[in-house]
Amino acid sequence: MTVTSRTVEIRENVFMPRLGFGVYKIPADETTTLVRTAIELGYRGIDTASLYGNERGVGQAVRDCGLPREELFVTTKLWNTEHGYDAALRAFDTSRRELGLDYVDLYLVHWPQPRLDRYVETWRALEKILADGGARAIGVSNFQAPHLERLLAETDIPPAVNQVELHPWLQQAALRDFHQRHGIVTEAWRPLGGGPELFAEEVVRTVAQKHGRTPAQVVLRWHLEMGHVVIPKSAHSERIAENAAILDFELDSQDIAGFATLERGQRLGPHPDET
Repeated sequence: MTVTSRTVEIRENVFMPRLGFGVYKIPADETTTLVRTAIELGYRGIDTASLYGNERGVGQAVRDCGLPREELFVTTKLWNTEHGYDAALRAFDTSRRELGLDYVDLYLVHWPQPRLDRYVETWRALEKILADGGARAIGVSNFQAPHLERLLAETDIPPAVNQVELHPWLQQAALRDFHQRHGIVTEAWRPLGGGPELFAEEVVRTVAQKHGRTPAQVVLRWHLEMGHVVIPKSAHSERIAENAAILDFELDSQDIAGFATLERGQRLGPHPDET
C-alpha cells in the first residue's frame, strides 16, 4: 500500500477505499441525497450502522446512483444489543433487509462490550456470515488489543479491519502497531477530532498554509499518510467536496513530525472498556 493508493486490500481480492463517507447522525430523510452527492463527488466507500437508523437511505442511494454495485463499498455494523450468535445473525439479516442489498462489503461488531463477554460468540456468527457470502469481509470497531488477542486465539478468522476513534489528539500508536503486526487495517472514526479546536492548533494551521489547503484537508491527508482508512462525515455538500480533495497532494516528513507533537491521549468518545 502506498500513500497515493486509493484502496487497501483488506482480504484477498477485497479492496476497501481509503477515503469513505460516514453517515453517523445524518437524518434518515437526508441520507439518500447526501450519499448520492458523495458518490457523485468520487466517494466509493459508505459507512453506516444499524444504530444510525439510516441504512435504508444508504441502500437507496447505492441502488439508484447508476454505478455497478461492485464499484461501491458498503460497511454496516452490529449494535450492542445484538451480541450473541443467533442475535448477531438476525441483526445482520435485518441490516441487509434495510439496505436492500444482496451483500455488504464489510460487517463490523460495533463495540466489544467486554462486560457482557459475548464478543467471541458474536464473532463466530460473523464468520458464518462471511462463509455464507453475506459479507465480503468482517471486522470490528472499538476493540482494544486484549479484545483482539482473544479473537485471534479463540476463533478462526482474524478481523480484517478495526475501526477506532483516531485523530491527531488520539493517535493510538500501540494499537496501530498491534494492527500492523497482525495484518489488521486501521480505520479512523471521528478523524477530524475536535474540529475547529483541532484546526486552530498551530501545527495544523502551519501545514495547511504551507500546502494551500484547509485544516480539515491536511488532517485527513495526515490519516492517509499514516496508513489509515478514513471516513469523514458531513451534511453539507461543500464540505463533502472539500473532504474528498485530499488525494492530489502529500505531506512531508516535517509535517508528519509536527502532527506527532499533537498527541494528547484525549478521547472525545467513550472508552471501549466502559461501554
